[in-house]
Amino acid sequence: MPITTCIFDAYGTLFDVAAAARQVAAEPGREAFAAKWPEIAKTWRDKQLGYTWLRAIADAHTDFWQVTQDALDYTLEANGFDDESLRERLLALYWELGAFPEVPNVLARLQGAGMFTGILSNGSPEMLDGAVDSAGLAQWLDVVLSVEDVGVFKPHRWVYDLVGTHFGCEPDEVLFVSSNGWDVAHAAGYGFQTVWVNRAGDPVDRLDWKPGYILTDLTGIPDLAAEL
Repeated sequence: MPITTCIFDAYGTLFDVAAAARQVAAEPGREAFAAKWPEIAKTWRDKQLGYTWLRAIADAHTDFWQVTQDALDYTLEANGFDDESLRERLLALYWELGAFPEVPNVLARLQGAGMFTGILSNGSPEMLDGAVDSAGLAQWLDVVLSVEDVGVFKPHRWVYDLVGTHFGCEPDEVLFVSSNGWDVAHAAGYGFQTVWVNRAGDPVDRLDWKPGYILTDLTGIPDLAAEL
């Protein structure tokens, strides 16, 4: 069945999750942070994702903003930073994450080809609205779907159900795009056609399902969607 709907994960896929730490590292007086910022950005992200999985397994849901704060607090302590102003600066910037450079053109091309576009994210509605507005993407998105509508984080299948419920489409009409290998794997298992945006050149996750396609950025998504 032809693709009618292109759905994107948000953090790490459309929005650069390392941007907050990178920006703080470039600010005057942050030399100690600058020396560790890549490690800090990675640990923050890893803990953020890990906490979502643990909460989903334990049926202990909270919103993604709380998870993001908890992950940052762990990361700063682990790296020897006890600085409330640093914490507040990083959290403030997380609401203003920049989109990857190719994102506006990719979304515009998809809509120009008559496809529906949307976000499906662990993020809370308020966080996602802030990121979409900051990046100027609202005009190219038909919907922004949050796990808060079902009260559990990805990769629970209830989250993927949100796409069909909103658009009235079958799973194989959906091209699901994520930078997270585990997300793409479970979306493939759900029945979506999938693309893993593997910017870092990581190995494929050893899970029961594999990505349908692997790209190094989002540039090829409109052509791929038209071909499927």
